[in-house]
Amino acid sequence: QVQLVESGGGLVQAGGSLRLSCSASGSTFSMYGVGWFRQAPGKEREFVAAISWRRANTIYADSAKGRFTISRDNAKNTVYLQMSSLKPEDTAVYYCAADRNVVPTTPNYDYWGQGTQVTVSS
Repeated sequence: QVQLVESGGGLVQAGGSLRLSCSASGSTFSMYGVGWFRQAPGKEREFVAAISWRRANTIYADSAKGRFTISRDNAKNTVYLQMSSLKPEDTAVYYCAADRNVVPTTPNYDYWGQGTQVTVSS
């Protein structure tokens, strides 16, 4: 069992930055791959970025490449999503998710956080 809590969301102007955190408790978090997803009002949840547990390999959605960076600190049981050059279309609730064996870009993770709101004003 893994419990996930996101934090770091908020209101930021276009071009600004935010760092989201996903803090985990429970099982051995270092053995879980972690993904970030987001869901805007009226839209489906979409993949943003993911990081593997073994070699910390990363993968990004095209919309995130070059602007977002996912990283993990296993000693702190935390995964981060550093977001820069934010755009109004990045406005959404951001969720982190964890699983030991999942295709990282799909929403088939076993464990999810409650989400944190990110709002980017123009």
